[in-house]
Amino acid sequence: MPQPIGIAFPRWCVALAVISGALARPAGAQTGAPPLQAPAPSAPAAPLAAAAPAGWTFHAQTTFIEQMHPGFDAPYSGANSLDPNQEWKHTLSLTLFLGHTLWPGAAIYYDPEVTQGEGLSDTTGIAGFPNGEGSRASSVTPAYDTARLFIRQVVNLGGTAAMADDAENQISQVQDESRLTFTVGKFSATDVFDNNSYSHDPRTQFLNWALVDDGAWDYPADGKGYTGGFTTEWTLPTRTLRYGIFMEPKVANELPLDDRIDRAYGQAFEWEERFTAGRRAGALRALVFWNRAHMGSYQAALDGPSPPDVTLSREYRSKTGAGLNGEQEVADGVGLFARAGFDDGHTETWAYTEIDRSASAGVSFNGKRWGRSDDTLGIAGVANGLSALHREYLAAGGYGFIIGDGRLNYGPEEILETYYNWTPEKWLMIALDYQFVQNPGYNRDRGPVNVFAVRLHAEY
Repeated sequence: MPQPIGIAFPRWCVALAVISGALARPAGAQTGAPPLQAPAPSAPAAPLAAAAPAGWTFHAQTTFIEQMHPGFDAPYSGANSLDPNQEWKHTLSLTLFLGHTLWPGAAIYYDPEVTQGEGLSDTTGIAGFPNGEGSRASSVTPAYDTARLFIRQVVNLGGTAAMADDAENQISQVQDESRLTFTVGKFSATDVFDNNSYSHDPRTQFLNWALVDDGAWDYPADGKGYTGGFTTEWTLPTRTLRYGIFMEPKVANELPLDDRIDRAYGQAFEWEERFTAGRRAGALRALVFWNRAHMGSYQAALDGPSPPDVTLSREYRSKTGAGLNGEQEVADGVGLFARAGFDDGHTETWAYTEIDRSASAGVSFNGKRWGRSDDTLGIAGVANGLSALHREYLAAGGYGFIIGDGRLNYGPEEILETYYNWTPEKWLMIALDYQFVQNPGYNRDRGPVNVFAVRLHAEY
């Protein structure tokens, strides 16, 4: 078994990560979010010598998603099955993004968030779940959460300097093209890792979990997708190396984080290469991860009483995996993207969703091709799979926290999604979204399922 990557950083970093990670409030699973890492430098600011970081940043967003599926064929259902009857559900989120400069190159950020609503069938039944906001919103009444509370320090190392524009979780400041970035506190691991220009934000892009992020990366997070952690990024003109260490939840897909940080933690390393192909921008990212948590073993569960219960075999165990993530502009306003990932599939799903193998690809069209430069059309597909042990466990009547029909006629979960974002105003997006799900929950006996959604997104 590989040993953890060693890292040393000041005790106040650990303290802030633990304290801020404990600020979660009740609700339930997870999703992607706007990237925390500073954007790549653009055109040089003038005059740079006189430029200074803005003292404050303030932004806000709200996203409403109404989603439904008609009835579908299902000869049987289990505790975690998608309801085969027609179903309507909605989610609503409201987030403030506040930031303040602390000292040169450093700022503190605070994102209070209120959510309401719930995903289809209480966010169960489909591993590649069709609503990326369905994890955050899991209450019929409005619920508050400190989504993020973190400090970020940028250390400039030289090269061409440019002004990083004011944005969500980004104070306007001069940054060199070569720099170090340190982040510590409460945030999401996917704020820093597994970014993709065309598919990483369910509030403005694809909705499906397995398209928003690498579905096979069981990334460390509480039930809402956030955690305490520390990351470091070394950015050079054409590449970035990233390392992060994060707290794991105490119980699978629940809010409390495990304070035994010597035994429960997730680590990730990512290498990003940026390039041009035919003068078109592209990027390739390679991710490896190693998680430790109080997880159950599928083999131990299968060796125990029937029906198997993976929660009865919990002890501190490891999970490893890797993923690739690429994007390439191929024409003006047209971009391709793809992801592929896997994990070892020996231990229970702990924080994200029940996917051990995943491959996705898609295309994004900017509306300027038909005279609507702020609109977007996206089309993508994803195929998800399970390890042999995971399949056997579900077929024997076992349950995870996302899926479980009581039995299983295994088949890969195959999903097609398309959406159109209409932007009548710069601050407002209205989207129509459709998803076709073959073998929901990896079960050939159920479905297929058609999922329709309307999304309203406003931002300041």
